[in-house]
Amino acid sequence: MSIFQKCFDYQRVEQVKAFGLYPYFRPIQENEGPVVMMEGREVVMAGSNNYLGLTAHPYVQEAAIKATEKYGTGCSGSRFLTGTIDLHVELENKLAKFMGKEAALLFSTGFQAAQGVLAPLLKKGDYLISDEENHASIIAGALIAGCKADVLKYQHNDMQALEQLLQTLPLEAHKLIVTDGVFSTFGDIAPVDEIVALAKQYKAQLLVDDAHGLGVIGENGRGSGSYHGVHEEVDLIMCTFSKTLASLGGFVAGPERVINYLKHHSPALIFSASPTPASVAAASAALDLLIQEPALVKQVTDNAAYIRDGLRAKGFEVQVGETAIVPVHIGDDLSTFQAWKMLYDAGVFVNAFIHPATPQGKQMLRTSYMASHKPSHLDAVVDAFGKMGKQLGLTKQQTLSQS
Repeated sequence: MSIFQKCFDYQRVEQVKAFGLYPYFRPIQENEGPVVMMEGREVVMAGSNNYLGLTAHPYVQEAAIKATEKYGTGCSGSRFLTGTIDLHVELENKLAKFMGKEAALLFSTGFQAAQGVLAPLLKKGDYLISDEENHASIIAGALIAGCKADVLKYQHNDMQALEQLLQTLPLEAHKLIVTDGVFSTFGDIAPVDEIVALAKQYKAQLLVDDAHGLGVIGENGRGSGSYHGVHEEVDLIMCTFSKTLASLGGFVAGPERVINYLKHHSPALIFSASPTPASVAAASAALDLLIQEPALVKQVTDNAAYIRDGLRAKGFEVQVGETAIVPVHIGDDLSTFQAWKMLYDAGVFVNAFIHPATPQGKQMLRTSYMASHKPSHLDAVVDAFGKMGKQLGLTKQQTLSQS
């Protein structure tokens, strides 16, 4: 059992399950967006990345159904060979126009997009410069790219640290800075305007992953570059379909010559089956709705702001934020699992983030909100948190009453 020994030794899951506190892989039986069916009962969903609430929108669903009827369930090949259909090209053109770039390229998943972009662009002697809290997809892409290029990290959102790192590199060297636009754990926004300025000064290019920014911040939901007023100056914008665009897949948008090079040099594209007709059609329909109904963007951030205010009123320490992500710090694994279970029992589903996903002592409940959440849903979340916080002694009000 040598190579499998670690699998048999790993018993943490069984230990947590024995206490009835295991929060992961909970199956959803029905899903209409803000409310889901789990274990035969309705639960308010406060942990989804379905930011505009479009996965259950009739227009999006109908587009997926019609695409399946016309093209079948899959494309049976890679984009490079037999797997390109006209829907792929139409969506790429639509995304390029919306993102204000010359061209765009689809990938089968958002996770795959990072590998598909980073690995072919970097060679020996190049430098990849990454925020230390970038998403795991970027980390994985950096590992692959690191076989050829030097991978360097700078402290999270620390522009002084980034500049000091850039100063150590040859000015003539090829350098690619990569950052999340909105960081997925805490929902904080990268200072893209400052990164753009440093990239120009030190002759680097910039790739922004706006998975959690698209449809949430910026003019008409164009993301973090637009939020900071430097959208046109970001060289490459990468994103996923699995959040705002209510589907599965990913894309990168940028200069036409760069996109053309990736089409012919990206193993993640060339050796993967192409995105399915249904997923492409759904993403395209969701993009239509984002363009046609920009008020959805304001609604999602308004809902998140309502939650922040409500949780603070209940005595929780909630960090300042402007995105759809509202993290609530708990402090250790056991307390986080207990808090999650109490909320779940009260009919509210959130995500438990524990070490090593967060630093030790910073374990938290990650909540996120949709444009389709109604005031009654949001009030239910705040009320459930308030009761949980009092019972577990997690709120300021509870701490004061005990002192």
